[in-house]
Amino acid sequence: MPRAGLTPQSVVREAARLADEVGHDRLTLAALAGRLGVALPSLYKHVRGVDALNQRLGALALAELADEMTTAVGGRAGVDALRGVATAWRDYARRHPGRYPAAQQVPEATDPDHVAAGRRALDAIYAILLGYGLTGDDAVDAARIFRSAVHGFVTLEAAGGFGLPRGIDRSFDQLVSSLDTAFRDWSPA
Repeated sequence: MPRAGLTPQSVVREAARLADEVGHDRLTLAALAGRLGVALPSLYKHVRGVDALNQRLGALALAELADEMTTAVGGRAGVDALRGVATAWRDYARRHPGRYPAAQQVPEATDPDHVAAGRRALDAIYAILLGYGLTGDDAVDAARIFRSAVHGFVTLEAAGGFGLPRGIDRSFDQLVSSLDTAFRDWSPA
C-alpha cells in the first residue's frame, strides 16, 4: 500500500525540488526514495521507473516555463515582448537548474498535459513573432532560432562558460537586441 499522502504528483514535485538541489543528471530513484523516506520499491507504486519520472518531470517543468513565458508576453509587443519572454526563460533556468533540462524534452505525445504545456510555450513565442509579421514556416524557423539562442545562452551561463571580462547581463541584452534586429529584417523563405 502506498505511503499515506504520497501521490504521483507529490513524488514528481519532490523530484523537481531534488533535481534543483543536486542536478538533473544526478536525480535517481534511490535518492528520491531516500528523500521521501520510503523504500525504493515503494516508488514504483507512484512512478513506473526513472524514464517515467523524467517524462513527468519534463511535463511539470515545461508547464511551469510555459506559464512564465505566457505571463511575460501578456500586453507586450515587439522587442518588449521578446525581452520579456527571453528574460522569463533565463530567470526560470536560473531558479530551477535541475528541472530546466527536463523542460527541453519534446512533449510525450501520449501525455495531453505535456503536449498542452509545449503548445503554450510555443504559442508565447508565436505571439511575439506575429508582432514581427512572421507566420507559417518563417515563424517555425524564427521560433527555432529564438529557442536555440536563449537556450544556448542560459546553458552556457549555467555551466560557467562565459569567462571573458564583460558583464553577462550586457551580453544577454545584446543577444535579445540581435534577435530583434533579425526578426525585424527577416527575409521570407
